[in-house]
Amino acid sequence: MTAQSWRPKLILASGSPRRLALLQQVGIEPDMLLPADVDETPVKGEKPRELARRLARDKAKAARRIADGREDLADSYILSADTVVAVGRRVLPKAEVVEEAAGCLRLLSGRSHRVYTGVALMTPKGAIRERIVETRLRFKRLGREELEAYLASGEWRGKAGGYAIQGLAGAFVTRLQGSYPNVVGLPLYEAASLLEGEGYPVRLSWLNAA
Repeated sequence: MTAQSWRPKLILASGSPRRLALLQQVGIEPDMLLPADVDETPVKGEKPRELARRLARDKAKAARRIADGREDLADSYILSADTVVAVGRRVLPKAEVVEEAAGCLRLLSGRSHRVYTGVALMTPKGAIRERIVETRLRFKRLGREELEAYLASGEWRGKAGGYAIQGLAGAFVTRLQGSYPNVVGLPLYEAASLLEGEGYPVRLSWLNAA
């Protein structure tokens, strides 16, 4: 029997290829991706930090409801996350059209902002453990030509705040304080700590890596 054949199952409640790649980077391979469809609209007066926390929790609960309807997934761990980009208390959208991305980038140009990721883990017994991680960043002042070139790249599509730090927009960042993978979409230290703290064998695959 191999190490992978007896470990508990893990569901990633996300369709994000970035979150999957981050988990795989540290040897964690989800058994299934189960994107959770939840309303991501902030409620009145909700701060960015609390929005990230609530959405991560809601996604875990939504994925659990689906998993409980399948016998092969009923005893799985469920890991979810939600990333929010904010300037002060203003939450920036996940840009889907070029006008949204342009508005985000003009606002971020030459300014500091914060990225919050809420991480939630639901255990097979239904307990929820949570972390909220904050990273502070500052962008250079963006010239018209580089802004237009970035918008033309299309890299911004579907990204919170209209940019992807792991791509071309990495050249915009003049300062970063905190977790880099948090900005990509999943703070690895916190995610691995939650899993390990609840009995998931995070390092099991490492034994076969040599």
